[in-house]
Amino acid sequence: MRRPRPAPRPKPQGPPVELLIEQVGGDGDGVAAGPVFVPFSLPGERVLAAGGELVELLAASPERVEPPCPHFGVCGGCALQHWAHAPYLDWKVERLAGTLARERLEVEMLPAFAAAPATRRRVALHARRGSRDAARLGYKPRKSWDLVDITVCPISDPHIQAAIPALKRLAAPLFEHPKSAPTLHVTLTETGLDVDISGVERKSGGLSADARMQLAERAAEADFARVTLDGETAYGARTPHVRLGAAIVRLPAGAFLQATAGAEAAMTAFVTEAAAGASRIADLYCGVGTFSFPLAEIAPVHAVDSAEAAVQAITAALATAPGLKGIVAEARDLVRRPVLAEELKKVDVAVFDPPRAGAAEQTAELARSKVARVVAVSCNPATFARDARRLVDAGFRLERLLPVDQFLWSPHIELCAVFQR
Repeated sequence: MRRPRPAPRPKPQGPPVELLIEQVGGDGDGVAAGPVFVPFSLPGERVLAAGGELVELLAASPERVEPPCPHFGVCGGCALQHWAHAPYLDWKVERLAGTLARERLEVEMLPAFAAAPATRRRVALHARRGSRDAARLGYKPRKSWDLVDITVCPISDPHIQAAIPALKRLAAPLFEHPKSAPTLHVTLTETGLDVDISGVERKSGGLSADARMQLAERAAEADFARVTLDGETAYGARTPHVRLGAAIVRLPAGAFLQATAGAEAAMTAFVTEAAAGASRIADLYCGVGTFSFPLAEIAPVHAVDSAEAAVQAITAALATAPGLKGIVAEARDLVRRPVLAEELKKVDVAVFDPPRAGAAEQTAELARSKVARVVAVSCNPATFARDARRLVDAGFRLERLLPVDQFLWSPHIELCAVFQR
């Protein structure tokens, strides 16, 4: 297949300056003395840079590799495709250790889980007006609100990559209103692709009947499982579902799943091993039951999440998984109404997997409780470190931690950790 021509990088401003790159910063840019940030550069490299852009590579690092994506360098989705895998992963783990150290946290660090290319099952693709037959579709560039119209995406599962032309056709009818800026949230499920579309202007009445018909026809042509507009079904051939533990869970529109199935499996193995021997478990911020169903093979589970549709999905899926110890699912805002220490009296293991803001309010109750073991899953090391500090100050010991790199070639790192009183 012929590789598409890469889009041009932003033009540097000002005279170029020769720099020695000393390290890689938190956003994935190389850092020279000053500090001066230079994208797409690596430690030990000599570069010419101007206006925050790489002009010329004078001396390359032996760790530099050929990026696999033709859009790399302009697309804002990946920052580190030019770095060999081992030092790239070491850098992520070192950054994580540094974040913990700032909160005076020490822990046994397990070998990191690393997602492979072509394994992302969940992506968010921005759409912009193109032709009547195909929209422009892709990711935002660095330092811009524009769009890189992609033809391939090496991080994504092959089923998603193969569907890019069909997704462009699907998005074409969405631009009746000039303020529409759609995003296609695409999830690969066991029954096919599930597409939830946000960002279509609704104040003018939303899509016309004609546009909705085109949307449904194009979804049928592509054999998508379901297409929804802000959660409202626009086309449905099959109910998207996934298997979580022993259960088959029908996904609500826009439901959250871990970005890769491999990371989900690694996290689930860590969580269930840490919960072994429990007599009663609380699964807080449970989502659609990623951990609830495997945990219910160990002990009865109280599963709590603010998303009522997710809680309903857990309850409905119980019929598909006989033999579990039991799950009681509750819709509850854990920021405004955290599960109180008094409600955790019979719980000996608590699991929590909050959004990026962390779980400050719930952690305060866990710290007050008599829960013997806490298992944390986090997508934000900074808020995890804050919450971990509170647990450690309350008498918990941070025993071990699994770094999880499922957002390949980005600066992002996640983790699972276990605390014991």
